[in-house]
Amino acid sequence: MLVGLADLAIAPAAWLQPRRPSPDRIRRVLLMRLERIGDLLMVLDAIRDARTAWPDAEIDLAVGSWNVPIARLIPEVTRVEVADAPWLARANADVSVGALLARAHAWRRHHYDVVVNFEPDIRSNFLAWLTGAPRRFGYWTGGGGRLLTDADTYAPTTHVSVNARQLIARATGRPSPTQDQSTAAHLIPSPEAAAAADKVLQGRPGPLIGVHASGGRESKQWHLDRFAAVARKLAETRNATIVLTGAPGDRPLVDAVRRGLEGVPMIDASGTLDLPALGALLARLDLLITGDTGPMHLAAAVGTPLVALFGPSNPLRYGPLGIHQRILRIDLPCSPCGRVRLPPKRCRGHVPDCLDGISVDTVVAAANDLLDTTPARRPPVVV
Repeated sequence: MLVGLADLAIAPAAWLQPRRPSPDRIRRVLLMRLERIGDLLMVLDAIRDARTAWPDAEIDLAVGSWNVPIARLIPEVTRVEVADAPWLARANADVSVGALLARAHAWRRHHYDVVVNFEPDIRSNFLAWLTGAPRRFGYWTGGGGRLLTDADTYAPTTHVSVNARQLIARATGRPSPTQDQSTAAHLIPSPEAAAAADKVLQGRPGPLIGVHASGGRESKQWHLDRFAAVARKLAETRNATIVLTGAPGDRPLVDAVRRGLEGVPMIDASGTLDLPALGALLARLDLLITGDTGPMHLAAAVGTPLVALFGPSNPLRYGPLGIHQRILRIDLPCSPCGRVRLPPKRCRGHVPDCLDGISVDTVVAAANDLLDTTPARRPPVVV
């Protein structure tokens, strides 16, 4: 209702359309992805498509400040622009709508020929309009379609990556990709990030098996004691070293897993690495076991084999885009419900049924299958 009223209010903006550039004169492009780490990593293929279509253009990428370290690793991007949206910022962040609007308006000085907004959101569509670019591609589905020159429908049953690549295909006039055409775009860690990861790993021999126990939200949180049980079994049967990862705020969860790993060869890397160094560490693992998290997508982007546990979110929309992976989920009548932020009352305060049904033995079997069928890992080439 509110989005519809807002669309009516901004209808006059559609009358103020600058002259559109010829497709062969695209010199400056702005891509917008203001959301979380995983959201950015799921559009790497689309960013690569843009670079393939416009090989000589300057392609800038607008992201939230939390994603700047990762954005700077994307080789197809010319420059990273920072745009912190208050509706996406972490709690207590000093972010204002006025500052964001001023930032978007200041982008006019770059004289972008094309802006592509990967988010179906009326607010970010307004930011795209503020740039003054003569061609503005995005989605009308979340409102603000009149602020764009070319508005597509966001397909809610299709993977985020495919939606983004289809948007780039429309902007560039190229054929649309299909779901199975992912290029599994990789990030290459910098030498500094690789050195930080090596310092944490201390030259431990493989196999190295990572465990990222934090689900990020209560609705996506698997049992901590089961994470520990999986890690212990793999350490004992594969002669592996367990590498625990997590953000500083994940310390209570990581400590709970550690208590179940007494006597197990282990490295606690949680809270010690920035995002590029975490990517470098993940690139050195033989396997990562995780829920549906940002590190899951980061591991996929650096080519790490994955066992990913999915609950309320749909892997067909948000699954990792790696080459070697096993996605585990329970097929219940209510799953995937998609209610990650506000789960049903019966699923609050405990591990929801769609995750509770995933057993330790199931995860161990998937991990062993990957370890047996995936080539041994080698440190990535740093540039």
